[in-house]
Amino acid sequence: MVVVAAPDFWSNLADKAPSIPSVKSVLLGGSQVILGAQSYFGGLDVGNAPSCSNPQLSCHNTSVVEDLCCFNYPGGQMLQTQFWDTNPPTGPDDAWTIHGLWPDRCDGTYEANCDDSRAYHNIRDILESFGATDLLSNMTMYWKDYKGNDETLWMHEWSKHGTCVSTLNPDCYSSYRSKEEVVDYFAAAVSLYTQRPTYQWLLEAGIEPSTSKSYTRDQIQTALSSKHGRPVTLGCKGGKLDEVWYHFEVRGSVQTGVFEAADPDGGKSTCPYSGIRYPPKAARGGRPAPTHTRTRTHVPEPTGPAFSGRGNLIAKTGGRSKGCIISGGSWYDTRSCARFHATQEEEGGFSLESSKGKCAVVDNIFRCSSDISEATVFSGSDDDTLTFYADEVPYRFNKIDIYVDKEGHGTELTVEWQAA
Repeated sequence: MVVVAAPDFWSNLADKAPSIPSVKSVLLGGSQVILGAQSYFGGLDVGNAPSCSNPQLSCHNTSVVEDLCCFNYPGGQMLQTQFWDTNPPTGPDDAWTIHGLWPDRCDGTYEANCDDSRAYHNIRDILESFGATDLLSNMTMYWKDYKGNDETLWMHEWSKHGTCVSTLNPDCYSSYRSKEEVVDYFAAAVSLYTQRPTYQWLLEAGIEPSTSKSYTRDQIQTALSSKHGRPVTLGCKGGKLDEVWYHFEVRGSVQTGVFEAADPDGGKSTCPYSGIRYPPKAARGGRPAPTHTRTRTHVPEPTGPAFSGRGNLIAKTGGRSKGCIISGGSWYDTRSCARFHATQEEEGGFSLESSKGKCAVVDNIFRCSSDISEATVFSGSDDDTLTFYADEVPYRFNKIDIYVDKEGHGTELTVEWQAA
């Protein structure tokens, strides 16, 4: 079995984030996803999450399980569901988007809207209050509503499905902090999504978006099930592939348990046996498809002089905008930019600080951290930019270190200030 490591952004969440841990190890050979082992706290105790000793695998109990903080019931099969929306085109051209994380009963039926008292409407504010800015950045890019109302979709998924996850009940937390289970739900959903890269898996099997090609159901099923470890559920409308469901059972809690690939619990694929179309996300005339991103989170074009006050650090390479510098100092391909504070220094130049702390050059690498006691003083060029170097251009979830010295680092980027 493959134990798949959670993406690096777990370890970069702020200290206030709750109990979903990060995983540092990768073993070769199968279909498990671990969400347990180390906490958001960067090495501190997991703390609030349920402590589960020898937990059972959901849907496999032969007697009543009383501890529903360590056993997901009645929603024992978890579905990580993804969209491919082309009309209108939604999300990046080279990625499927997140639909949700659903706790189905083990027979394919499901509960919904299980706790109206926790049907929260302010999902973005909740995530920000826990410092889950990197998680929010990923959701802003990949958890998209085709009408552009991302937070409405997040609210719907949490209220309808998240409130029905037994292991996320507030009573399961040893020192419960109001709404922390919301962060755990979205973190689990995004972690599973990052480890089920549908677009890439299809591409590796020669299945690519096309206006002229068509594919068989067996081709698509084989491409995905061979990676996931079990059959997946395929969704089509009008003969067009537009949804994939990955099925899991969980050993332990959603917060810290092991997700094991499972056979579908009753849902049937709705795609024909052959002639399945997989159209590209392209606007008319072949232009890149727009991403439906809220105004408050889009990447603005840099305007003007002076690193001063509050703003974003916009990255450019090859004359084109390519993401931002995020709060820890890494280069990231995101449309949800971290906010920095630039202070003009008396001796000339300026210093930078993010939500993570002061920014400095440490061993040639640009870093921002609460561990930094003295910020580096920078001097912008005549056109108010900073020049850094990297080993590569970021792609999807990769965070790239940026360096002050060029030697050994072949990618040059300019960083421009956008007042915010």
